Amino acid sequence: MDRTTMGPRPSMAPPQMQHQQAGGVVKARQLSHLHAQLAQLSSNLADTENLLRMTSVQAEAMRGLGSWHGGMFMAASKVLGEESVKEQSGGK
Repeated sequence: MDRTTMGPRPSMAPPQMQHQQAGGVVKARQLSHLHAQLAQLSSNLADTENLLRMTSVQAEAMRGLGSWHGGMFMAASKVLGEESVKEQSGGK
């Protein structure tokens, strides 16, 4: 018989040993996959930490910008209010 047409040669190991080897291969593959997922999770957490740090800096800048705009509105209100009073008293 030709060896290429016979297919894989049966193992000489006992059936229980074959099962243990197959289980070890599956476990190794699962551990490898788990390790890859853990690395991805760690990378995503680092990205999230950086984004939160940038968001905190931007929130502080927005707070300052809001205060500045509030001051501008108060100043504009005061100026426009004084002009309105002058116009009312000048018209009489």
